[in-house]
Amino acid sequence: MTRSIGRPRLLAAVACLTLAACAGPAALDPLVGFGPNPTLPEPTASLVPRVNIADAVGWPEGRMPVAAPGFRVQAFASGLDHPRWVYCLPNGDILVAESNAPPKPDDKKGGLRGWVQGLIMGRAGATVPSANRISLLRDADGDGVAETKTAFLENLMSPFGMVLVGDTLYVANADAVVAFPYQPGQTRIEAAPRTIVALPAGRNHHWTKSLVASPDGSRLYVGVGSNSNIGENGLDEEEGRAAIWEIDPATGAHRIFASGLRNPVGMDWQPDSGKLWVAVNERDELGNDLVPDYMTSVTPGGFYGWPWSYYGQTVDTRVEPARPDKVAAALRPDYALGAHTASLGLTFGEGEEFPAQYRGGAFIGQHGSWNRKPRSGYKVIFVPFANGMPNGGPQDILTGFLNENEQAMGRPVGVQFDATGALLVADDVGNVIWRVSPIS
Repeated sequence: MTRSIGRPRLLAAVACLTLAACAGPAALDPLVGFGPNPTLPEPTASLVPRVNIADAVGWPEGRMPVAAPGFRVQAFASGLDHPRWVYCLPNGDILVAESNAPPKPDDKKGGLRGWVQGLIMGRAGATVPSANRISLLRDADGDGVAETKTAFLENLMSPFGMVLVGDTLYVANADAVVAFPYQPGQTRIEAAPRTIVALPAGRNHHWTKSLVASPDGSRLYVGVGSNSNIGENGLDEEEGRAAIWEIDPATGAHRIFASGLRNPVGMDWQPDSGKLWVAVNERDELGNDLVPDYMTSVTPGGFYGWPWSYYGQTVDTRVEPARPDKVAAALRPDYALGAHTASLGLTFGEGEEFPAQYRGGAFIGQHGSWNRKPRSGYKVIFVPFANGMPNGGPQDILTGFLNENEQAMGRPVGVQFDATGALLVADDVGNVIWRVSPIS
């Protein structure tokens, strides 16, 4: 007979786990986890994940994020359903993926740790059902506010990345890259999806599949995150994961373009070098200041360490069996983005709207930590570039996502420039697309 745990005992267990998880050494200044040479302290292991979640409360009337001096922010669209990613069509229409994690198969390996993590994600607003929809937003009068919203594509499977090549719109669902015919100006697509290639799915520990096309449109690049923190569910489950795939959209043929990337999300082409860059979420449970998330140019065929090492060749002794050969092959990322910042969005500055110093630099949406004390992320930052490489420290572009009680009024995810040159930011807790533009 199965015996249930009483609610008081259950809450007490959660409280004990939470207190245990919050204990540990004092955190370093978060800025030491940024740049080409971040500080990598000694790891500190814990029995259960460190917990310091910012409860999701949404935006009260009259509140919004704070833009950097010289910029203003306005709500481009509100009342959305967990908007995660945005994409600008050539005619200026904006597509937004209203999406969340797909249903997971029964997971017997999570145990108490997995159960606690599920509660944490619920407090963060990350367990609402997925709308499985891409909506189209149109600002017909050019005032920076979308007047219309239409259901552009429905009945998808946790959609995320989107890219238009010619008259074909590609969408990266959690389980496949699919294609739809597109005509300029249309506000809804009724055609059935055409599958280009299936993607690793199943447990979908990391479900977000980002998507970009090569400049000539002949190849697609898809980010596929790992199915675990450090391979604890077995490496068989990681086949084809923790990698960027290169896909021939004409045939569906694909190869691993780069690997050892725990959760590669935001991708974009750096305009000066022409290289593909990616923002990567690193591993957990090594303390407040490990491991820094990062962005890096992607070396074709390169291996970046996961799960055997981090930030190059720093060995993660938790991973068994050890693989010294893989560690020796691990490439060091180009630029750290702070520990546990959950850096998801990445796009490079373009156009004439922003001042010249922002062109070619990286804008990064930092979704924010759930396991660092004090919290990190919860902002959009900018990293300047020169000659195709990072050239300076991070600068705040959009802040104020946490209120006075350290609750999350919003959490930034995808970042994308619109046709006018303003920066759009998807906020999946506030259910808003924010628009950042210079004050003229």
